[in-house]
Amino acid sequence: MIIEQFEDKYLSHYSYAILSNSEKKVILIDPARNPQPYYDFAAKHGATIVGVIETHPHADFVSSHLEIHMTTSAKIYSHTLTGVSYPQTPFDEGAEIVLGELKLKSIHTPGHSPDSICIILEQNGNDKAVFTGDTLFIGDCGRPDLRESVGNLTAKRDELAAQMYYSLREKLMALEDEVLVYPAHGSGSLCGRALSHDNLSTIGRERIMNWALQPMDEAQFVKELNTDQPFVPKYFGFDVELNRIGASEYEDQLDKISVMQQPPELDPEVLIVDTRPEKEFKKGHLPNSVNIMNGMKFETWLGSVVNPGERFYLAASTPEELDELISRSASIGYEAYIQAAFVAIKGPAKILEMPLLQFRYHPDDFTIVDVRNETEVRDNPIFSDVLHIPLAALRERIGEIPLTKPVAIHCAGGYRSAAGSSIVNALVGNQIQVYDFGESILDYRRVAPVENLHNVVIR
Repeated sequence: MIIEQFEDKYLSHYSYAILSNSEKKVILIDPARNPQPYYDFAAKHGATIVGVIETHPHADFVSSHLEIHMTTSAKIYSHTLTGVSYPQTPFDEGAEIVLGELKLKSIHTPGHSPDSICIILEQNGNDKAVFTGDTLFIGDCGRPDLRESVGNLTAKRDELAAQMYYSLREKLMALEDEVLVYPAHGSGSLCGRALSHDNLSTIGRERIMNWALQPMDEAQFVKELNTDQPFVPKYFGFDVELNRIGASEYEDQLDKISVMQQPPELDPEVLIVDTRPEKEFKKGHLPNSVNIMNGMKFETWLGSVVNPGERFYLAASTPEELDELISRSASIGYEAYIQAAFVAIKGPAKILEMPLLQFRYHPDDFTIVDVRNETEVRDNPIFSDVLHIPLAALRERIGEIPLTKPVAIHCAGGYRSAAGSSIVNALVGNQIQVYDFGESILDYRRVAPVENLHNVVIR
């Protein structure tokens, strides 16, 4: 037996291939959008992919389950509550897949979603591992607030949180301590709140270390689980529905995108996502551009700023970066909305450098907009007089920003404020001057209590 873990570091996603050496057959669990790594794994071992298990319709990435089925004839296993459009082999509580000495057993574990399942791997009659999807993470459990309005079966967060309480205790904690835990996500995922950097654990370790498995009653658990969950990107509901249907073939979709060295004749109504470093972007960019930089969270912010179904242009510094970012856009199903992709050029629009000295002595001359998330603002306030609009909501709430004086945008370290200042500049920059604090905000965060923020010396 071989268990191979695949990682998408940008989305903090883990998928799995389970190989039966005796049968030379492979079962996949929660595969990512690009199926090629799984084909390569099977070819390397002279094996055949015979099944794909979906633990639930994922919100944060697009699965390749339908494409793998169409290419290899592998069966797609998922819970019947999912209400899928793809050819489904039901994998409800008690269902089993047998591969020689291996047995994969489904347990229904609602909580993150009504249709969530976990898969126990049994070898020679002994439980060896459990693939927990988004039910149990290392150090955490799945959030219960993503299925209130999407999916075949919706449920309120309190109802799902209560179901999670029993799924964890009656299903997963019933396993022996030595059973290995393989989750679908790690640290950085928005599918939970406090995931560990570790990619593997055991039931025994989680029983001791995981807050969600500690002694508490149902009411305490529900309250704790529903407190301070991360924001929900706009694309999450879109991906749930796309995964219920099944995505189009990966390479075919990428081949449809018009990729060019120079910008085409641009539609002025279509947003440009310019992924260059913020200093290059600020020196000159095309009108109607948003600066979502090529970084670890590109997909998250692309799917938070750009609405599902909205056409956009994609621009990058080099052809190589462009290819990479097209692929990363596809991981959340956004490749279908790329109007065209091109190597970015310096354009006539600019964002001027923040006048820090003027701000130091005349802070009231500026409207300060904080684009961090709500819990960040609550737990670490930086300015006492500020307008708070999270980055993910900025385009929709632009009308809340008064245009009576220059606008200064900040976040925690510069990435989101680069995007935020570009959004505001694109929408109202012809009416008011827009600035970005950028990394200068770190000086405020290091040394300034809230009541004395206007006296901070900017180095």
